[in-house]
Amino acid sequence: MWVADKWKDYEVLDASRGEKLERWGNYILIRPDPQVIWDTERIHKGWKKCNAHYHRSSRGGGEWEFFDLPQQWSIRYGELSFHLKPFSFKHTGLFPEQAVNWDWFGDKIRKAGRPVKVLNLFAYTGGATLAAAAAGAQVTHVDASKGMVTWAKENAAASGLQNAPIRWLVDDCVKFVEREIRRGSRYDAIIMDPPSYGRGPKGEVWKIEDAIHPLIRLCVDILSERPLFFLVNSYTTGLAPAVLTYMLATELKKFDGTVDSQEIGLPVTESGLILPCGASGRWENR
Repeated sequence: MWVADKWKDYEVLDASRGEKLERWGNYILIRPDPQVIWDTERIHKGWKKCNAHYHRSSRGGGEWEFFDLPQQWSIRYGELSFHLKPFSFKHTGLFPEQAVNWDWFGDKIRKAGRPVKVLNLFAYTGGATLAAAAAGAQVTHVDASKGMVTWAKENAAASGLQNAPIRWLVDDCVKFVEREIRRGSRYDAIIMDPPSYGRGPKGEVWKIEDAIHPLIRLCVDILSERPLFFLVNSYTTGLAPAVLTYMLATELKKFDGTVDSQEIGLPVTESGLILPCGASGRWENR
């Protein structure tokens, strides 16, 4: 498992009975987590004194219960700064476990010894975009949500990257890649963090089981002659790491590279265990 264990402003304090107790900077949140199926004693005092608690509904979805939490606050990861706020379906605007991937590809970009063009699809609030830009890459950031792209721009400004070579685009990811193929565009690296289910700006339906492999295949046509890496993230239970490995190895076999896929996770302070948080597939050049 690849573990994001270098955070200072974020911490999983404990996990029990379907929920995780997290520290986001100076604030303690309780959020549901489907991986936490164990029932252990809740010793940490944060369980009884948190700043906000997201309660899942038996009918689907859920709602926040606030005690003492600002509408927005920030945390840092190294030189990067992220604005956070609680919004629908338990999210805060950041997936901290992805830091283990930021460190991996940031190192590859810095050591490439050449200019690197990165395409970040389903780019959300820009964590991967900022990590790539901070490492020196030129980044194209694509997300179907205008609000998410605006949020990502705010994170870039907070991180001192407002003048970095980042192209911000509100677009359907599949249609964007299809247009890039027709335009003859090329990228040295691709990052994609697709949702299990979603809709594009014009209502286009995305279902990961049906769409992920065709999209990977499309993206091969916009890779440069010497691609640096290809990263695919999945939070969908049915897409095991081995499936990610197979798709990447199959579609990138014409390039000289290797593939590895693992679960990604976060350390739990109270128990010392690692909380699984999805999976990542990494193709990289030799």
